[in-house]
Amino acid sequence: MPALYGPEYQALRESVSALAEKKIAPFAQDVDENSRYPQEAADALQSAGLAAAHVPVEFGGQGADALAAVIIIEEVARVCGASSLIPAVNKLGSVPLMIAGNQEQKKKYLTKLAAGSGFSYCLSESEAGSDAAAMKTKAVKDGDNWVISGSKKWISNAGVSEFYTVLASTDPGKGAKGISAFIVEKSDAGVSFGAHEKKMGFKGSPTREVYFDNVKISDDRRLGEVGSGFSLAMKTLDHTRITIAAQALGIAQGAFDVAKKYAHERQQFSKPIFDFQAVQFMLADMAMQIEAARQLTYAAAVKSERFESDLTFFSAASKCFATDVAMKVTTDAVQILGGYGYVSDYPVERMMRDAKLTQIYEGTNQIQRLVMARNLDTLTN
Repeated sequence: MPALYGPEYQALRESVSALAEKKIAPFAQDVDENSRYPQEAADALQSAGLAAAHVPVEFGGQGADALAAVIIIEEVARVCGASSLIPAVNKLGSVPLMIAGNQEQKKKYLTKLAAGSGFSYCLSESEAGSDAAAMKTKAVKDGDNWVISGSKKWISNAGVSEFYTVLASTDPGKGAKGISAFIVEKSDAGVSFGAHEKKMGFKGSPTREVYFDNVKISDDRRLGEVGSGFSLAMKTLDHTRITIAAQALGIAQGAFDVAKKYAHERQQFSKPIFDFQAVQFMLADMAMQIEAARQLTYAAAVKSERFESDLTFFSAASKCFATDVAMKVTTDAVQILGGYGYVSDYPVERMMRDAKLTQIYEGTNQIQRLVMARNLDTLTN
């Protein structure tokens, strides 16, 4: 693929791609079939400084900008979707800290994140998905402390991560304006985890409910002002939806690579199936859609880094477009491989299952279209 946005990013892509092929791809099928955490990927990414590359250098990270983070996630997702959730979730969990945390909080938690602790994000609940402001989890002031009670649903890497950004209602009567953000540690008394969800895809990334049974934490765990949590959560998603676009982009690229190679190797009617125009047109459409998604995702990443005024539109657009492309491309890849595409001898069936979730989490694509519609006036072109 072409080098975009300078040689330093292409060098990063080549480095991550080589690591992914050597240390992550060989385990991807086993991780999926046995629904196990991709420990090999976690170790490889941590050793290379890629598990939380976005953490600033002053706190032990690589100081990777938004575009670099996108490329890392994209290249890991190309071989294993579940493994790409390691850097993606670490960024999602810690962006609220990077936006609203004070220097002391950043030093304490970002340093540990860079060292390998893991950071998850607790927003959704059983009855509060797209309607996040309807959350029931509460944080009640108790002197200089807060007591958190409730539960969070669909939490990626729950039980593996050491730290959790938790959104909780501190003033239920104020709705969205009565929500605050806190950092909760896995070791805090009263924190526990539900059973592993049995999922269609991303089987290697643990998804569990997180329970808070009167978890008492000090006020220095609060992120930002009381009542600013919902706004912080939405600002966070403006930056992290782009990582889901990157993930979808990588999955689509991986499926396309397999389909293209197979089309040149598979013989029917005494010639490769690539020689048939029907297959050529499918592959051409797949390549076109992937490149369009890449351009939009990279543009959104640059806007994220610059905090541009139309970021909300572009982050939603990149997530929506890239994930729809991933679903289409992976489905077409299965079709090109025919019967082989439907069995686990080839990775495209796994990629198709993984692609489906990208259209759902961090805001369904229906929600993304609402977000875009409400931010049309921010577009300057």
